[in-house]
Amino acid sequence: MSTRGRGPAGTDALLAEIRSLARPLGTPRDLDPLVERCAGARFVCLGEASHGTHEYYRWRALLSLRLIEEHGFTWIGVEGDWPDCWRLNRWVRGEADQDLDARGVLARFERWPTWMWANEEVAEFLDRLRAVNARRAGHEQVGFYGLDVYSLWDSLREIIGWLERSAPEALPAALRAWQCFTPFHEDPHRYAWRTRLVPESCEADVVALLAAVRRRTMDRTAGDPAAFDAALNAMVAVDAERYYRTMVRGDRQSWNVRDQHMADTADLVSRRHGPGARGLVWAHNSHVGDARATDMFDAGLVNVGQLLRERHPAPEVVLVGFASWAGTVVAAESWGAAEEVLDLPEARSGSHEDLLHRALEAAAVLVLGRDRSGPWLSGRYGHRAVGVVYHPWREAGNYVPTRLGERYDALLWFPVTTALRPLHHEGPPGEPELETEPTGF
Repeated sequence: MSTRGRGPAGTDALLAEIRSLARPLGTPRDLDPLVERCAGARFVCLGEASHGTHEYYRWRALLSLRLIEEHGFTWIGVEGDWPDCWRLNRWVRGEADQDLDARGVLARFERWPTWMWANEEVAEFLDRLRAVNARRAGHEQVGFYGLDVYSLWDSLREIIGWLERSAPEALPAALRAWQCFTPFHEDPHRYAWRTRLVPESCEADVVALLAAVRRRTMDRTAGDPAAFDAALNAMVAVDAERYYRTMVRGDRQSWNVRDQHMADTADLVSRRHGPGARGLVWAHNSHVGDARATDMFDAGLVNVGQLLRERHPAPEVVLVGFASWAGTVVAAESWGAAEEVLDLPEARSGSHEDLLHRALEAAAVLVLGRDRSGPWLSGRYGHRAVGVVYHPWREAGNYVPTRLGERYDALLWFPVTTALRPLHHEGPPGEPELETEPTGF
């Protein structure tokens, strides 16, 4: 992952290739080449090298708004829980909570780390998105959805509520699933550890619940948003049960359960928005950038970007990464701890970030063409991935060996970045909720 041993000519060739691809990035109009590249795609996945950087959130929002307003993109799927984001979806469409502003709706996010979505950058974007939707007919409005898998109990509650109102004859299946989980007091890890010690699980109950909900929503989801919400919550319940049961065994395949769920949800949302619908996926680079171009592939891991590329023709999927050299970032020292503004050290020598810093003096957008055989795009160098748990003094573990030309179709580069602005501080720590974290594996 170092350029040492290549000699000056090798390094010069790497830097020259970077400069040939880069275009200055200072105003939203500077995104024109990337907007043009994304305009005809069905799925545009926009990453971030951390969940706590102002510039990533700001420029992702600016690019998204241009694609929505200029090229008819009609949905956004984010690395967030389905029930929380469904409330945001209804708010940006003018259907619920209209007495609240964006900050008020985001204040309801309670799952750690709340700063991922409850921050000023997202609030500003949602305000603009609601204004866009207010000028559009219902079928043209932009939806906002959660792709993630963690909301086991919240999703079960939503399913029970929908069945009580719309299909009471199927309520017993939901209650059986709920009662199976009741002894674990809404603690997925306590449930998962029990299944490791005693080979009994709630899998059969949640699968039966999914089947019951599917039968009653199959013909209704197109015209009934509440039925679609119920169907997706049922899918979350099934995959969340499997995710936690797999994760507690120390099996890294839990990562695959999660990313397959996110890709499946993106496909379902796209189909709901109709033939040819265009959508945006917001997630960490570790989910967006094609795993086959990294050492994730060597470990048998897949991710959203890879799965969408495998499922859809190449022109329909555009993957965009984000990167920076140094600055500050919001993260925590341990899972469930209070957030902090931490220093982001200068990138390690020989990494992609180091090479970009040496080649470019300012922020830039790099749109990759068909020929990606140059020494930089085809070379394998470390690419920094900062998770919600971050230890700046352990930088070596935060770099993912990456062939950037295979991982992304474009890259947004910022030399020095700043921490994003949370709307509130984390509450007192409770039971920690574990995750397969994108910290470089």
